[in-house]
Amino acid sequence: MRMDKIRKVLDDANQIVITTHKSPDGDAIGSSLALYHYLNKIGKKVTVIVPDAFPVFLNWMEGSVDIIQYDIQTEEADNIIEKADIIFSLDYNGLNRIADLRNPIEKSNAIKIVIDHHQDPQDFANHYIVDTACCSTSQLIYEFIENLGELDKLDKAIGECIYCGIMTDTGSFRYPSTTSKTHQIIAHLIEVGTEGSKIHQEVYDTYSESRLRLLGYALTEKMKVFPEYNAAYIFLSQEELKRFDFKKGDSEGLVNYPLSIDGIKFTALITEKEGYVSMSFRSKDDFYVNKIANEHFNGGGHIYAAGGMLETSLEEAVKRVEAIMKKGN
Repeated sequence: MRMDKIRKVLDDANQIVITTHKSPDGDAIGSSLALYHYLNKIGKKVTVIVPDAFPVFLNWMEGSVDIIQYDIQTEEADNIIEKADIIFSLDYNGLNRIADLRNPIEKSNAIKIVIDHHQDPQDFANHYIVDTACCSTSQLIYEFIENLGELDKLDKAIGECIYCGIMTDTGSFRYPSTTSKTHQIIAHLIEVGTEGSKIHQEVYDTYSESRLRLLGYALTEKMKVFPEYNAAYIFLSQEELKRFDFKKGDSEGLVNYPLSIDGIKFTALITEKEGYVSMSFRSKDDFYVNKIANEHFNGGGHIYAAGGMLETSLEEAVKRVEAIMKKGN
């Protein structure tokens, strides 16, 4: 989409809503709050609405206290969405990714703009800014501001949000999607006052004791490794999560640990939820998980990071994942 059209749409808008996907992660919250701060700076009335809760280790970001959670503030959110001139959809490519928030979004007559880096965007918006090669939606927000010629608006608050989103979606800058452009952006964020070490500490060094014990339990008791298939998985039941006083975000990054085993190319985290089983997939080298998530687990994502779900028992979900691992890519 041409940025002159975006500028005209923004100029004409007064009330703007920013939305992101269910179970928001660092990139979802980081990109949403970065855009929120930028739009506030150019005089817009802006509200961030998320489908459900986000991890407590993200609530240090400026503006996080103003985020509306749709599942517990439904009426308030519906009223705000009804009055919106623009709705931004960040870090998701289809309305199935936003749970019940999809209902007011579908009904809204607002101009809808998608900014995302996932593959195969669905047809639900008026305008799309999509780059599947980009490491994160937070980087796309930086480039969005850059392409509007407004990088002079960048400040510490915006920089911290973008940095957090890029850091979390690149595995602290180690995934192949991290480019020279990414590092140039990070350098600029540091120049405007962003302190990367403090952000890393807020996200990765503020574990509760129960979260750390859950990590230890998952790795020692619930990880199954198939070296002959270059694969491994971890599975956790609702009962086990409750035993470790599970909080939103406590399993964040857990799927990556088995991938650090020499020779392992494909990993899965299988987690029992209320009424369904969720799955996170990670891979490396020549093994791609987005196709597996899409074809077998009602999901999708990136080639090296994807997710899905099944409305089955945990035992059945584990069997299906194990069968896929033994079958190979």
